[in-house]
Amino acid sequence: MNNEKQKKPRHADAIVLSDTHLGTFGCKAEAIVSYLNSISTPILILNGDIIDIWQFSKSYFPKSHLKVIRQLLKMMEKGTHIYYITGNHDEHLRRLAGQKIGNLSIVNKLILELDGKKSWIFHGDVFDVFMHHSKWLAKLGATGYGILTLINRFTNAVLPLLKLKKVSLSRDVKKSIKKGKNNITSSFERTVSNLAIQKGYDYAICGHIHWPEKKNISNEQGSVCYLNSGDWVENMTALEYYNNDWHLHYYEMPKNNTKQTDNELVSDDMLLPNHKILFQTMVNDIINS
Repeated sequence: MNNEKQKKPRHADAIVLSDTHLGTFGCKAEAIVSYLNSISTPILILNGDIIDIWQFSKSYFPKSHLKVIRQLLKMMEKGTHIYYITGNHDEHLRRLAGQKIGNLSIVNKLILELDGKKSWIFHGDVFDVFMHHSKWLAKLGATGYGILTLINRFTNAVLPLLKLKKVSLSRDVKKSIKKGKNNITSSFERTVSNLAIQKGYDYAICGHIHWPEKKNISNEQGSVCYLNSGDWVENMTALEYYNNDWHLHYYEMPKNNTKQTDNELVSDDMLLPNHKILFQTMVNDIINS
């Protein structure tokens, strides 16, 4: 009985997840399912790069990744409204923008009003000048990052045998790159925030750059709270709205995690027919893109 009480989900009025990159080696799918089982919310916003179409392969979409999708469907069945905001890695789904099936809405951006405050939520790639001018290089970088993640996985399997601590090669690379990209990142945040202030929004919420952040940014016209939801490749972060404000949440897998979430997942025969159709439409769209 005590275990059941401990498993009672935390509640948030709204949650933002981004950059899960399902379909890649770096995706921490088990952690995503575990996190989704640990919370309850009426509004879940998937803010882009959820399914990585850039690196999508019919030969690699493991069961753990499919469980994430099934868990999302289960949440919809229970009443959670999911807004899928398209990003650059899942940009082919933008042709489905405007579609709503049951509790799922596919959009390119979202204005969410909570407690009288407006949150402007979008993926953020539209303000990435580098990606727009060198898209082929961005895709090449994504492939290289995927290979580095695979090497990192092998390395961390060997290090404990040598009594050495695990490392994150991809994170170290990103940190070194960030030192040279501070001006670019600041420009991204400033551009987003200036536009949000101009439009009169209280919050500007992005994903895309994989750097979890919460800060107030001001100019001569006013101020806005800028937030970035981070990612589920390195940081395992989400944005949660409760107590009249957005909070940045860093998730840690339970030490005694034993895949208990598997029994919590819906089976195919429990899904509504319209959800099956939508999922198949999205898969076909990915394969044929």
